[in-house]
Amino acid sequence: MIEKGAVLPLFYLPPVAYFTKLNACKPDVLIESHEHFPKQTYRNRANICSPDGILSLTVPVVKGSKMHTNVKDVKISYDFKWQRSHWMGLETCYRRSAYFEYYEDDFAPFYQKQFTYLFDYNEQLLQMLLKSIKIQLLLQYTETYEAEYPLLNDYRDTISTKKEYNFEQKPYFQVFEERNGFIKNLSIVDLLFNQGPQTINYL
Repeated sequence: MIEKGAVLPLFYLPPVAYFTKLNACKPDVLIESHEHFPKQTYRNRANICSPDGILSLTVPVVKGSKMHTNVKDVKISYDFKWQRSHWMGLETCYRRSAYFEYYEDDFAPFYQKQFTYLFDYNEQLLQMLLKSIKIQLLLQYTETYEAEYPLLNDYRDTISTKKEYNFEQKPYFQVFEERNGFIKNLSIVDLLFNQGPQTINYL
């Protein structure tokens, strides 16, 4: 059965499930660019694997980014040095992984340069991730907000921080697996830093 296309939001360092859907539904993938910004989602949060289990990395947004703010208008806050803490988190968690050094120079600029808008930041991160994984996809964007897309799989609210996303996931080696066991659906960086060029085959 050929999978029909999909509409997906833009996430910060999206989880593995996001990329399995994106890869299965390409080239008919639409990125939602006109939704109202929902709080406490993967749009500004990613989960990575630390020695103590799941570590959440959150990109802070400027206060006033309420439910009725268009996602493209949400600004990143730099009131504290979150880029430094995220980069230290990635280094601490993945310096021992097989491929962190291989991809390090691609990721580093995202923790040095300041982006104004969350949407632009996530978009450029996604472009870099697609290139690193070797998924060939020309990103297309929604032109207006539509409540439903009858001809597409709608994953805008499906892959959520608030509920476990139930999908079949084969275990792969994780750095702290001997302490934590295998943790499902972490950020794609967990898969990429541990599996490197094999990531595309895994997906």
